[in-house]
Amino acid sequence: MVNFTIEEIRELMDKVTNVRNMSVIAHVDHGKSTLTDSLVSKAGIISAGRAGETRFMDTRKDEQERGITIKSTAISMYFQMENPEDIKEIKGQKTEGSSFLINLIDSPGHVDFSSEVTAALRVTDGALVVVDCIDGVCVQTETVLRQALTERIKPVIVINKVDRALLELQLAKEELYTTLRSTIESVNVIISTYPDEALGDVQVYPERGTVAFASGLHGWGFTLRQFAVRYSKKFGVDKEKMMQKLWGENYFNPKTKKWTSKSTDAAGQPLERAFNMFILDPIYKIFDSVMNFKKDQVDTLLTKLEINLKAEERDLEGKQLLKVVMRKFLPAGDALLEMICIHLPSPVTAQKYRVTSLYEGPMDDECAIGIRDCNPAGPLMLYVSKMVPTSDKGRFYAFGRVFSGTVRAGLKVRIQGPNYLPGSKSDLSVKSIQRTVLMMGRNVEAIDDCPAGNIIGLVGVDQFLVKSGTITTSEVAHNMKVMKFSVSPVVQVAVDVKNANDLPKLVEGLKRLAKSDPCVLTFTSDSGEHIVAGAGELHLEICLKDLEEDHAQVPLKFGDPVVQYRETVTAESTIDCLSKSPNKHNRIFMRALPLNDELANDIDAGKIGPKDDFKIRARTLADKYEWDVTEARKIWCFGPDGTGPNLLIDVTKAVQYLNEIKDSCVAAFQWATKEGPVAEENMRGIRFNILDVVLHADAIHRGGGQIIPTCRRVIYASVLTATPGIQEPVYLVEIQCPDSVIGGIYSCLNRRRGMVFSEEQRPGTPIMTVKAYLPINESFGFTADLRAATAGQAFPQAVFDHWQNMTGNPLEAGNKVYDIIRAVRKRKGLTEDIPGLDKYYDKL
Repeated sequence: MVNFTIEEIRELMDKVTNVRNMSVIAHVDHGKSTLTDSLVSKAGIISAGRAGETRFMDTRKDEQERGITIKSTAISMYFQMENPEDIKEIKGQKTEGSSFLINLIDSPGHVDFSSEVTAALRVTDGALVVVDCIDGVCVQTETVLRQALTERIKPVIVINKVDRALLELQLAKEELYTTLRSTIESVNVIISTYPDEALGDVQVYPERGTVAFASGLHGWGFTLRQFAVRYSKKFGVDKEKMMQKLWGENYFNPKTKKWTSKSTDAAGQPLERAFNMFILDPIYKIFDSVMNFKKDQVDTLLTKLEINLKAEERDLEGKQLLKVVMRKFLPAGDALLEMICIHLPSPVTAQKYRVTSLYEGPMDDECAIGIRDCNPAGPLMLYVSKMVPTSDKGRFYAFGRVFSGTVRAGLKVRIQGPNYLPGSKSDLSVKSIQRTVLMMGRNVEAIDDCPAGNIIGLVGVDQFLVKSGTITTSEVAHNMKVMKFSVSPVVQVAVDVKNANDLPKLVEGLKRLAKSDPCVLTFTSDSGEHIVAGAGELHLEICLKDLEEDHAQVPLKFGDPVVQYRETVTAESTIDCLSKSPNKHNRIFMRALPLNDELANDIDAGKIGPKDDFKIRARTLADKYEWDVTEARKIWCFGPDGTGPNLLIDVTKAVQYLNEIKDSCVAAFQWATKEGPVAEENMRGIRFNILDVVLHADAIHRGGGQIIPTCRRVIYASVLTATPGIQEPVYLVEIQCPDSVIGGIYSCLNRRRGMVFSEEQRPGTPIMTVKAYLPINESFGFTADLRAATAGQAFPQAVFDHWQNMTGNPLEAGNKVYDIIRAVRKRKGLTEDIPGLDKYYDKL
């Protein structure tokens, strides 16, 4: 029975110090949704007996069938902390009363859906990182942790599936302790790799209560704090001291009743580690007596541990009895709840250090101050991180978080899209909010208003936003920063209708699909094809299924998946290229040369960008990449889209009227870098130097109509004279498998131009972790191929890693690159041959 009302939740929303916004993040199949069930059952939404099997947060039919989470789902839950001692543990932040509101978002673990994780992290302040105690820290654990730390989100850890270590692997106590310790160390290594002064030290330690151990499926779990409370009463020791003793090199001598840090006593007899003796021992005894049907021992243990079973529960045997006993002895909901309330920050605490990484504007305007103070009376600042489809066809809830002010139905607001510029009217709508709703997992509850620090759904703004945006009541408000995704849509597929009359429905369906997923791209190519781009095969498969069944609702046919390439150059232009304007009065001279790979990656990652101070940026380029400082100060623009990894640089000396044509050149550069000369793909990693410009004295003869086509032609000519090449996207694949099938993995990767660069054996198990690079072009059907080659024993996980130059010249027949470019040009409906210089290059 649900133990709270919507009115109680609304009351708690005003006590922002008692709100916790958190997401559950982890690698695929480490047990996020199963573990979340324990919290949902603690709130009385599902029965304790069904927690772990229900996967309440998997709301879609295909999520339940496949057993994976696809969309992140939010739920708001009300909790009461019974023990007043627990409230005192909350250090460094105020708390009013003992009721807590936890806004939890369960996010997917599969790498293809990591954009959902980013959207979830943006609106939360804390993260519950779930790690499988046997698989340990995997590639996606690292990715989501890195994303969390860049968003300044404080992590706490749950080591899940401890039951597997006891039932399947039957590890000895000391072995289990070593496994747990090495897992925690691996997590701390990742955390310490991405330090952030504003966040402080967020490494996790069991003795501080920031690590929990659990079995989500069986519904039991504990932190050292719970055991410390039990034993501090028994021994009469301080709880804090007891927690320190229960982890690490601490041993208890039962004969002398003394603690020591040595593993042997005075007589040289081995002593048992405190963690094994006080925590693992009772758990091992319960497992042993229940699973080996020792009825008498079970009764004795139940009496000692003060566990009361109902009559029907006493008749259970084996695993069923084990679940009931463990759930009553160590309820997972209590352990997680304590850890979340005590160690995760409230919005008031978190927004103080998060404001600089959230808000684009100056830190002293009214909006930044409202966000920093989490002020419900300040100007409204609400960030919409994603769109959630409603039961009403084609409509969406805008899902986001109120960072400042209060949002209510009927409030007139400014809806600013990601391209809004302060003071302009671009990407801006002024509309009223129809309704505000509370997201409750599978359904929604209406609510009148929502103050700062809470997560909310809005009705009626979905027509004005595509994926995300800022909603505000202040006219001076800048945007909240755009989210950085760790994956990019690199795999594309063409979509068409089977029946020509259904075309308008497909176009409408594509618009809805683009709204429903933070990372999917839909566009119409020049050849008239409708293209859907996703982060990987599985992501595309789910998007296309949604498109056909929910958004367009017409029968569709899909082409083969295609991959985007990037055009680049591999050497400096052999000659100075010149282009004359159509009226023959203006000339531009230019050369192209390749950019350093590391610099291109830094620009992609946003470490160097157009918004940086030009003097500081020039100093970085000079120190790190050995550029000439004066040239580095004269970067005209980045492209494509004003942010890409191509640079237009003015290296001219004393040219008259040069600044007047700058805008025209920038426009031409953006156009040219978006559609390169080789296959009309984006360019990447090219530096264009403007060497000299000859301009007509009269302004009327050097307008945009004369300069833009001229500049575009000379950019193309520079590329074609600088040995053009192409770059292909490459996946980082992590494969887990037993060491007996490693040969199958190598043969499978070799056939697909894959390259293994690391092989590690997990200590104490026959499991190998193989890491390899695999070109995305070769990755279609890779999973099925790998399963066939290893009899289904290998589990691959692929994530986009980098762009790699392909060997071969696209202009000379007889190599793979030449064939790929021909195929791409044919698909786009272009002429088969790449246009030569005569098209772009004016001879002197």
